[in-house]
Amino acid sequence: IITCPCALGLAVPVVQVLATNKLMRQGVLVKSGDALERLAVIDCVLMDKTGTLTAGNPSLINPEPSSNLQLAASLATYSNHPLSKALTRSHHGDLLPFTEVKECPGQGLEGFIAGQKISLGSRKWCGDETAENSPYLELWLNIEEKTKIPFHFADQLRPDSLQTISMFQQENLAPILLSGDREAVVREIANQCAITNFKAELTPSMKLSTLETLKADGHKVLMVGDGLNDAPTLAAASVSIAPGTAIDVTQNAADIVFMGEKFGVVYQTYDTARFTQKLVKQNFTLSVLYNLI
Repeated sequence: IITCPCALGLAVPVVQVLATNKLMRQGVLVKSGDALERLAVIDCVLMDKTGTLTAGNPSLINPEPSSNLQLAASLATYSNHPLSKALTRSHHGDLLPFTEVKECPGQGLEGFIAGQKISLGSRKWCGDETAENSPYLELWLNIEEKTKIPFHFADQLRPDSLQTISMFQQENLAPILLSGDREAVVREIANQCAITNFKAELTPSMKLSTLETLKADGHKVLMVGDGLNDAPTLAAASVSIAPGTAIDVTQNAADIVFMGEKFGVVYQTYDTARFTQKLVKQNFTLSVLYNLI
């Protein structure tokens, strides 16, 4: 490459192609041509919780009477949120038909059945805010604003989340955890991952606002997330990464998509991006020296 008259033109694309192919073999799809270049210079990392730090495969731990579970599971089928999927999986009978179903990002679902308005979502949006706090993930079923029923779920961290966070911290990139879940749930996951900076009960616009504030302060921000409420932040970040289990709109908004259950691939991609930039600079230097000689 360095002996070619067009070495300066080849220095960047050849290295990027090699890096992209290497990542592809590791289950990482780089969708944007300059994503690795932007990833190499980040100085701040934002992360979602459910489906990102955690496996995103929660299980229902407090099954309600079959009639309530059937109602909640039927409405949950209209959403790709991990908790909605868990609720649907837990019901093994027939599903009920809903009409006029609407999904409110960061809040939940609402629809009508037999003339009744049914909501399914966060405690703050449609649940009982006076109910006792719990360390578990939850969805609330709200029937006509009269009956409010909680469903609790347990989710597990990805096996290498703590190790990955530690590696970012060693690079002076202390991650910030952003989540729409309640503070008690987010605090528990943050403690397990040794994350000191976290924010809970965020709407999509609040997540985006956090990102914009960091960018206004001159930070180059990596956003890692998988939910519908993460899509605006992923699209606005300096560079973004989403897991392959994310919904389509989130994967479309991300610059990089990784497959598999291991979270460590996010750090590996960052490390590859930095090494790629070193090789690009090396190629520039060698090609200039050779052509001068």
